[in-house]
Amino acid sequence: MNILITGGSSGLGAAITRKLAADTKNKVYFTYNNSAAKAKEIESIFENTTAIKWDFTNEEETSALATSLSILELDVLVNNAYTGEAIKTYFHKIPQNDFLIDFRNNLIPTIAITQAAINNFRKKKSGKIITILTSFLINNPPTGSSIYTANKAYLEQLCKVWATENAKYKITSNMISPSFMLTDFTKNVDSRIISQMTEDHVLGSLLTTDEVAEAVEFLSKSSPHINGMNMIINAASNIK
Repeated sequence: MNILITGGSSGLGAAITRKLAADTKNKVYFTYNNSAAKAKEIESIFENTTAIKWDFTNEEETSALATSLSILELDVLVNNAYTGEAIKTYFHKIPQNDFLIDFRNNLIPTIAITQAAINNFRKKKSGKIITILTSFLINNPPTGSSIYTANKAYLEQLCKVWATENAKYKITSNMISPSFMLTDFTKNVDSRIISQMTEDHVLGSLLTTDEVAEAVEFLSKSSPHINGMNMIINAASNIK
């Protein structure tokens, strides 16, 4: 399979890239922006990987990547990239423009790349879209997560539309909503909070990026009948 993973050089993205590249039958493309060294390391380990420089917030680079998808002949798109912070401050303290900036920086690029992928998938009458969401969408979201959670909720509804509009073309759109993980994305969370989360966790340990990557691999190989599903990975702490 030909696979593109956005934000695939660090954190969860790197775990997904490595997991899918471990199958030598796959050709794995992954994007990076500020993690050039990590991208080169992955390429040096896996000969079937190609790193693509992409600034998620740059319109010209986004347009160029979208145009190139027809050349890549993708079978699978993994929407993983996200820029910004998961936890900021209370909703009433956030400047209104911050909502617009985060929406423009995260949703618009994802929309552009997914539109391009769907156009190509429709021509070949097959394709898989796997989108990383968050378990923050289940029941009570954490304090300070209004922008991040709102963006992911918007994306969740788009994923459902992608599934229903394209099912007859054997194109699937599935989601994965993982619980808290230790990555660069969450590095600013207070260590005391992380310790308490680990202590309170029903399994006694936090979710790992490798465990989420296993779920991505499953969906990349799944039947077209598995479509429109949100795979919630949170050890049943909240059930939707």
